[in-house]
Order: sequence, then C-alpha cells, then structure tokens
Amino acid sequence: MAFGADVLISALSFELMDEAYKRGGFDSTAIGFVSGAVIYTVANWFLAYQGAKHRKRSGEQQPSEEAQGGSGLAMSNDKPLRVYAIGALLDGIPESIVIGVSMIEGGVVSWVTVAAVFLSNVPEGLSSAAGMKKAGRSTGYIFGVWGGIAIISGIAALLGYALFSHFSAEIIAATTAVAAGAILAMLTDTMIPEAFEQAHDFAGMITVLGFLAAFVLSKL
Repeated sequence: MAFGADVLISALSFELMDEAYKRGGFDSTAIGFVSGAVIYTVANWFLAYQGAKHRKRSGEQQPSEEAQGGSGLAMSNDKPLRVYAIGALLDGIPESIVIGVSMIEGGVVSWVTVAAVFLSNVPEGLSSAAGMKKAGRSTGYIFGVWGGIAIISGIAALLGYALFSHFSAEIIAATTAVAAGAILAMLTDTMIPEAFEQAHDFAGMITVLGFLAAFVLSKL
C-alpha cells in the first residue's frame, strides 16, 4: 500500500498536475485540484457514514458477514455490497477518466499513468480483497465487486476520451486536476493510513521507493 500510494503521488505530481498546468494554466489547475479533493472528501465521508469506512483495510476492521449480511448473488438488495462497490468506483473512476483524457492529443495513452495506476491498484485490490475474505465474504462477492468495477472503470476511460475530446484546453486541464486532487485525497484517507498501520517503521522507506519508481517511469 505504501509503495502503491507513492507511485500515484509521483504520477500525479509529474504527469497529471504538470500536464494540467501546460494545458490550462494555473487557475484551471488549482480550481480543478481543490475541487477534486472536495468532491472525493464529501463522497468518502458519506460512504463512511453508510458503512464503507474500512473498504481498503486488510485486517479485521471490515464488518463480518454476520454483522452485515451480503453475497455476490444478492446485489439487488445488498446495501453493504452497493456501498463497497460505490466506494471502489469513487477511488477508481478519477484514475480511469484521466487515462482516457490522456489520449486526446495524439491518440496515445500515457503509459506512465497506466503503469502508475496498475502498480498502485495491485496492492490496493489485494488489501481490500483480503479484508473482505477475513470478514467472511464469499468468493462470488469478491470477484463480483472487482469484476464489475474493472468493467465500469474501462467504460469511464472511454468516456473520458470520447466526451472531453470536444472540450477546451481549460476544461481538460481542470478535469485532469480534479482527478489528481481526488487521487491525492484518496491516498491520504485510505491507502497511507493502511500502509502505516501494517508496516510501521518501514512505511516511509517503502513510500520513497514507490515515488522513485514512478519518477523513473516519467523520465524514461
């Protein structure tokens, strides 16, 4: 989690924010960055209130099946499943949209951004899945949640390209910065606390390695 968190911090520093500034200048970038953090914080607060506070925890913090019943086969009336799925989408959609937006000029995906999202989502997904398993969730529940999220995130990337390709540079810049702000708020609220809780004294060193990995990718 520490490694993945700083991979994203490095990517949003050297890729997203820098690209937003080049496209739309300081005003669009600053407004978008703060707006993304505000949107994520409010949505995350609401989800925490609904019971998804520990959706990225790998330990015993997630509610058990007995405490909050639910399975992958009962999506229509399973509030815990809906809340966890919405929470994961809240974390993943900004990343997906910005991948789509990165294709607008030249039609080439920013492979640094894709690599950073991939490297960060592997430990993020493992942690969440481990937490669900410890809480007694079924295999169908876990694969149902993450499979659906993967599909929707792919659609979000497509929409990011299709919709924003017709907008001005300022709007694209603000959108990129919104994603950066939401990602940074997500890291601070969820991934970094989980990393410190588990790694303690080693979290700082692992974090530095994650930042360096994405920095090297951005310069290759």
